[in-house]
Amino acid sequence: MSLNKDFSYADDGKHDEQSIEELFVIYKPSIYQFVYRYCQDEQLSIDIVQDTFIRFHKYHETFDESKSSVKTFLFRMAYQIMINRLKRRSRFKKLLPFLDHQNDQHELPLEDKLTIQSAIQQLPDDQRAVILLTYYHDQTQKEISKILEIPIGTVKSRLHTSLKKLKVILEVKE
Repeated sequence: MSLNKDFSYADDGKHDEQSIEELFVIYKPSIYQFVYRYCQDEQLSIDIVQDTFIRFHKYHETFDESKSSVKTFLFRMAYQIMINRLKRRSRFKKLLPFLDHQNDQHELPLEDKLTIQSAIQQLPDDQRAVILLTYYHDQTQKEISKILEIPIGTVKSRLHTSLKKLKVILEVKE
């Protein structure tokens, strides 16, 4: 997929024509460093940089050169994506620490992984889909709503119900 559409962005106020590929080459290192220094997670940092440029491609029309530089716009996007991911990860760890697949300290024993997989398999199909898309594929509720073709309120209620069921199945104390 080639993104050869030209954009008129420059930090110094000059009107340079730069493609998304050029912007990626220019700003990827500094955005990655910022995100990595903030969250200390290499894979998450890589994912956030990639998602930032995907979002930029999708919403580049909202960029107003008179309000900020493209660098500022990209950093703002990266920061928002990072904060949302970290909040989601934090909620996940608090609700079901057993399911935290991002555990950096040590790998879960095979027995625990099987217990978790078994618990998730016990959920009804519709609830299982929401859990997997949310916590294993890092989709937003809005994205899940589109994927499953259900209202966002239904996504929220299925997520809430499935987390309660998993707590009971795994006997997780709050």
